[in-house]
Amino acid sequence: MLRLRSSITRNFSRSMVTICEVGPRDGLQNEKMIVPTNTKVELIERLAKSGLTTIESTAFVSPKWVPQMADATEVLKGIAESPNLDHSKLSFPVLTPNLKGFERALEAKSKHIAIFAASSEGFSKKNINCTIEESLERFKPVCVAAKKNNVKVRGYLSTVIACPYDGPTDPNQVAKITEKLLEMGCYEVSLGDTIGVGTPSTIDKMLRTVTASVPASKLAMHAHDTYGQGVANCTVALDRGITTFDASVAGLGGCPYAKGATGNVATEDVVYMLQGFGLANEIDLVELAKTGKWISDILGRTGARAGNAICAKLL
Repeated sequence: MLRLRSSITRNFSRSMVTICEVGPRDGLQNEKMIVPTNTKVELIERLAKSGLTTIESTAFVSPKWVPQMADATEVLKGIAESPNLDHSKLSFPVLTPNLKGFERALEAKSKHIAIFAASSEGFSKKNINCTIEESLERFKPVCVAAKKNNVKVRGYLSTVIACPYDGPTDPNQVAKITEKLLEMGCYEVSLGDTIGVGTPSTIDKMLRTVTASVPASKLAMHAHDTYGQGVANCTVALDRGITTFDASVAGLGGCPYAKGATGNVATEDVVYMLQGFGLANEIDLVELAKTGKWISDILGRTGARAGNAICAKLL
């Protein structure tokens, strides 16, 4: 760990580490309780107040399949009209699975979208009902339209360590699809350990393979905490040169493939780790912890470990 700390401090002490907060979208999308639009907007306002600048806000998907995101247009309208948000310093990506979703996002004046593909055929077919190659073909017109309208495109790549249907994922497959997403026009690809089975060893092996052909500056880490490895895996990614991390306030977001397990790694936990290395100091961890407790109380969740520890000191 001393060697790791030295490497991170040397490489990133003057670099900008970015947190992509995914709680309002990825964190809430599987909640059984329909969260009111004004609560979602307030969550985004609170997250921005803590110093987070990239906040994935919603998804333009079928309300039949994801009812929690049925108010996507209203959420963006609420963000646009909020007097508490400085839009010159903030970015609010939205998920768009296809051209129809992109067109809805464009109508809502979104300037930052995300598309998602899978590293495994089984997950691609179960999640978006098509093969990997078909999904990439589906995204091409989205990327063309985005470029035409000056909209930034981020890519998500799921099951980079293992698939609940196909088993372990070949790192070379991850590298190949990552390259295709970047060639298509994505400015960055977020590598998702969707079922949270990754360990520092398997994450390191995957990243070693991917970064052999893709610059680390074009990658982000999207860890899940199903087996309590999320922060450790982010630390390994940091040591591999990754400087963008997806995380969800209070660890919101379940893992549908592991009953009762947690999903996304908690933003509070990741920021606590980063600040231990002298990074991400622009984020107010106390404010973030308060926000995590606030939304956890609303949803009946237990919250993040670091957030709970910080809030306990405030009592």
